[in-house]
Amino acid sequence: MINIYEAISANKRKSVIVVVAFVLFITLATYVFAQAFGAYSGYRTGGLGYVGIAFIISGLMSIGSYYFSDKIVLAISGAKPADRKKDFAFYTVVENLSIATGLPKPKAYVINDTAPNAFATGRDPDHAVICATRGLLDKLTRTELEGVVAHELSHIKHYDIRLAGIVTVLVGLIALLGDWFLRASWMRKRGSDRRGNQLDALFIILGLLFAILAPIIAKLIQLAISRRREFMADAGAIAITRQPQGLISALEKISLDKEPLEVANKATAHFYIVNPFKDKAHGAINRFSGMFNTHPPVAERIKVLSSMA
Repeated sequence: MINIYEAISANKRKSVIVVVAFVLFITLATYVFAQAFGAYSGYRTGGLGYVGIAFIISGLMSIGSYYFSDKIVLAISGAKPADRKKDFAFYTVVENLSIATGLPKPKAYVINDTAPNAFATGRDPDHAVICATRGLLDKLTRTELEGVVAHELSHIKHYDIRLAGIVTVLVGLIALLGDWFLRASWMRKRGSDRRGNQLDALFIILGLLFAILAPIIAKLIQLAISRRREFMADAGAIAITRQPQGLISALEKISLDKEPLEVANKATAHFYIVNPFKDKAHGAINRFSGMFNTHPPVAERIKVLSSMA
């Protein structure tokens, strides 16, 4: 059995390892693309120019999403501000736990959907939002609700949304470079008799391989980071509430509820505390599909929470 602080430290270390591996992979992929573009264009700076353009485009798209993600997600979800009288338990839990953690009180929103779930969004603690479905508020006890809200506050406290934004920029960079390189390779397939040296040929071959595989690998690492941050938020929630059973019971109720969340889609699914889509895969198929999930299995999360002192 491990205590809360050991669990948080372990999750931080694992998160750092995954993030470092991701950055190293992005650096390698960017270098290969730069050299491959240079081999096609005949001079190395041409490749770096493509990298710069891709980074700017990906960055501008992600910056817009970063600053307006809360408004976009709330609008897509049809969320409305929580009413202190009607949603007293939710409103006061957010208020009380924010005071306990020393964070600014996030805005509380409610989605009129009977499927139980919740998420946090916003670029930093000063611009944060915690949103719960009507089903969550109706089906959870106050102790369970505290576990869910504490989980979302942990995401806010550890700037998980900001980290997700940075990772999205890098994934977008690789996706753009891969797409451009594939297009460039088809365009120059005919019409160029220039013979490069063996090193240029090697980088062109590597560029084609990375154009196909790098976006997939980058996405898998991005999802691994997301899953690792869910474990960290679970541990952070227990550090706030000191009641593992509250979050454990909440996760069980949410995962066992068979009603799909109507307002969720692939663009917003990763925000929620539990995957809003009901996964029916089993066995080897489930293990393979789990690589493409934004959330770790609920059973695994509960097992880890149960091991905490």
